[in-house]
Amino acid sequence: MFPRRLMLSALLAAALCPAVASAAEPILDIRTGTETRQLTLEEIERSDAGQVTMRHFEGPEGTFSGVWLDDFLEDQQLDEASRLRFIALDDYTSFLTPADREARRFLLATRLDGDPLTPEELGPLMLIVPADAEATLTGEAPMSQWIWAIGEIQAR
Repeated sequence: MFPRRLMLSALLAAALCPAVASAAEPILDIRTGTETRQLTLEEIERSDAGQVTMRHFEGPEGTFSGVWLDDFLEDQQLDEASRLRFIALDDYTSFLTPADREARRFLLATRLDGDPLTPEELGPLMLIVPADAEATLTGEAPMSQWIWAIGEIQAR
């Protein structure tokens, strides 16, 4: 049985993103100042790939793959940003600074077991900290920087 929070997240994500986007449909908005551009799954996955097999504390488990956040930010010319704001489809927000990114290696997950993340799997994009996966499950590491159903990244 899924935790209530996961069920609510999946329902909200399904309502906001009713179908899994094809590789050609935009799934992420990048906002820098007054400029906004949209990226497709294919464009996101051009950065260096990474993967981890784990269980997410909200339920999904398997092999999560995607792009290393620092490589993605460099490819998108966002690596010098003093602050990044990740915004989920339900408007939940998480912030990262360069110091946060130096302290941990983040994976911008795009797939679970080879398939694009669905709303039921907390997709279309999810930010995870692979090195903290087990510690987050046991409550020894904070989950505050993990965010799922990401639809926008703002760079400042």
